Amino acid sequence: MQPNIQALNPQHWKDYELIDCGDFEKLERFGDLILIRPEPQAVWSKILPESEWQYLHHIRFKGKSATSGEWMKKNAKVPDRWHVTYKNDDVQIKFRLGLTSFKHVGIFPEQSVNWDFITDCIKKFKTPSPKVLNLFAYTGGASLASRAAGADTTHVDSIKQVVTWANENQELSGLQDIRWVVEDALKFVQRELKRGKTYNGIILDPPAYGHGPKGEKWKLEDLIKEMMRDVVQLLDQQEHFLILNTYSLGFSSIIVENLIRGAYPQVQNLNIGELYLNARSGVNLPLGVFGRFSLFNC
Repeated sequence: MQPNIQALNPQHWKDYELIDCGDFEKLERFGDLILIRPEPQAVWSKILPESEWQYLHHIRFKGKSATSGEWMKKNAKVPDRWHVTYKNDDVQIKFRLGLTSFKHVGIFPEQSVNWDFITDCIKKFKTPSPKVLNLFAYTGGASLASRAAGADTTHVDSIKQVVTWANENQELSGLQDIRWVVEDALKFVQRELKRGKTYNGIILDPPAYGHGPKGEKWKLEDLIKEMMRDVVQLLDQQEHFLILNTYSLGFSSIIVENLIRGAYPQVQNLNIGELYLNARSGVNLPLGVFGRFSLFNC
């Protein structure tokens, strides 16, 4: 059966807006603050004039290298940290944002389409307190959405600082009892297999490159096949969903489809495609590919 191929654009954001993008940059609003950040996918020209970018923005990231830089504020009163809220038809969650030295602010807005999918699936499950596992979980958007929807949620990331950040977001959102695990994701999955654990929902959001807390090396193309082979064995066979996101510029939706079908040949209701943001200026910004499935259409 052919998969459902989609391009997904967030619909519920009020505290986020992509205003324009081009010339390897993006102009975006998080709450009341407007930022200019690097964007390697924006290889076209900006739609809005540079003068409007300069007028609108409060903060601009200036790169010093490929992986780090500094934020340039137009006004010294602009805060280094602030809060935003995401709300769909089922849950409301909050995030603490901050200006990091590697251009991120603590959230990937395009992922909210997956938060909607997660909450829809959990709402349809008959299992009370379904178990959800979020791997490579960063500051916890998917973990918060899962917990707010009523799931028994486990959050796994190899970096202690971002797990602490995710815990702050849990408190901001008025939630509790997410299980926090600082560990290499692949090692955690293999340990859970030995324990005979199962999960109703699994989210994988792996980086192209990364390191575990004990120096374990992660390279997407080298380890994703092993990860998928192991992780599908954790799925509850009665009620489940799985989401795989990839950001590597070399990965297409067909690669994601092949990975999922290779690891889980019995897959049903498979959706693959691109995540993107539609800018106020009219241009669309692609931000990775996804594959996701469930035993029923969420």
